[in-house]
Amino acid sequence: MTPNAASASSGPSRRSFLASTAVATAAVAGGMPLLAACGGSESGSGGGTTSGKNAKKILPAYVASNVVTPDIPAKNGSAMGFTGKLDVATLKSSVPKKLGKGGKVTIMSPFWGSPPKQSCAYYTAANAMIGVDVQWQNQDGNTYDQKLGAVLASSDIPDVVVIPGWNMTGRIPSAIAGKFADLGPYLSGDKAKEYPNLAAIPSDAWQRSIFGGALRGLPQPTESAANIVPLYRRDIFDKEGYEVPKSADDFMALCKEITNPRAKRWACGDMKWTAFNNFGVFSGAEKPLGWNLVDGKLVYRIETPEYLEALEFARKLMAAGYVHPQFKLGKSQIGDPAPLFAKGEFLIWNNNLVNWYGQQASQAAQNPDFKVWGMDIWNHDGGNPTLWAANPAGIFAFVNKKASESVIRDVLAVANVTAAPYGTKEWMMTNYGVEGTHYTIKNGVPVKNDTGNNEVVNAYVMVASPAPTIAHPDFPDVTRAMVEWEQRMGAFTRKSSFWGLQVAEPNRYTNLSDNFEQLEDDIVRGHKKISDMQQAVSDWKKRGGDKLRDWYKKLLDENGSAAS
Repeated sequence: MTPNAASASSGPSRRSFLASTAVATAAVAGGMPLLAACGGSESGSGGGTTSGKNAKKILPAYVASNVVTPDIPAKNGSAMGFTGKLDVATLKSSVPKKLGKGGKVTIMSPFWGSPPKQSCAYYTAANAMIGVDVQWQNQDGNTYDQKLGAVLASSDIPDVVVIPGWNMTGRIPSAIAGKFADLGPYLSGDKAKEYPNLAAIPSDAWQRSIFGGALRGLPQPTESAANIVPLYRRDIFDKEGYEVPKSADDFMALCKEITNPRAKRWACGDMKWTAFNNFGVFSGAEKPLGWNLVDGKLVYRIETPEYLEALEFARKLMAAGYVHPQFKLGKSQIGDPAPLFAKGEFLIWNNNLVNWYGQQASQAAQNPDFKVWGMDIWNHDGGNPTLWAANPAGIFAFVNKKASESVIRDVLAVANVTAAPYGTKEWMMTNYGVEGTHYTIKNGVPVKNDTGNNEVVNAYVMVASPAPTIAHPDFPDVTRAMVEWEQRMGAFTRKSSFWGLQVAEPNRYTNLSDNFEQLEDDIVRGHKKISDMQQAVSDWKKRGGDKLRDWYKKLLDENGSAAS
């Protein structure tokens, strides 16, 4: 997460995942977090994973970076935080020796917006710093899965292909092991020390980069702590004397107190995803995370009583009229709730953590009293919550299996620069470009100009990233609050049985759970009943859910868990 990220866009978008890499800050309309990777591949259509001793032989040696020191160290699965302002003149270099050998590398990556020309100042300067002639083949991120399928089915594959986890569907997972190189000979064990910024990527993120029994992906690490936060209008809470709730009953009473349709004020948006956290429901971000060993039996999230209780709670909020009417519409009609939140039409917004800063920054100039804060997640009964960890990486860059050693080493040289930590010369180049050309420093904060906004977008950040970082020197109090919120929530976060593993389900089960999210929304909006969900779960078991359970149990017995 970086200073001056783009303001929240309208509607739910997979771009919200990329906000942590300075690519975009997109609102999550309807409270639906789209940070989800869809599970990777280990052995094609039969599925599988790699963990335990087999994984340890493959993983790069971890060597923490000491080039810069965060103001707030990472803890409990949080990001590290930087609150101080930047002095560009004194930035350190994390890559003292240029590792690129001057070769050409083609990279295909998703892109949102209009890509700049290959000859633009940003690409030229970044390539000169790295010592590699990177040629970008940027593709429309909204239809990227279609392009991926076509490219991977052909014999003409670029040197590097970036694949977000949410695009690992259909035949794409089974193509990864067959089409992309094993990077183990260059990165496993102490070999990674040749690329210090890659060695500083947390091991959990590298664990997620094992596909088909080999280290194939260059990862973008993410926090394992909770990422869905109930944002609230702290300025209005303070003015009206509202107290932050600590239980389901408290929340319901607060919503009743706030809601006044005649005054065009409602308490909240759709709170489904926060309700899942309030009731301790296993993660719904990725299919493998939804499974957990309970009293010796593997249980899927939709089978638990907590799942039904959370849906019922979210439904009651909607039925009572406490939810802003715009959230009752289908996802395609919701639009961007941000202006309604800014106007105070609703005061609590189930959102992605990255948008805490985005909402605050977008209103600071015109409304200096505006203050967004994050509620701690409470357990429904008033006790401590039980939260479930997010996977530690979800976007990966892969190298063509046919690439020569010189090309692979040039790719690693690129990744070693893009994985540079916040506050280094390489980080500034990757995220902001050239001072004077793409940005200026105003009161210690880098601010992009028009050229920077047009050229320094989601390119190099897609190759590899440093350990998760939150850095907003223009709002140091928000930075600290975001990191400390993650740390408090991280203290209550547990890792489910398949956390951190790259699991590929057999093709015959791929679509088994596809309709549950829509049914959840229909129940919350009052179009379906809880009994409809109970019937759907029964049908799921008969259609293959129980057999899928057996498959996962066998996988767990054979490989063990990466969670600790």
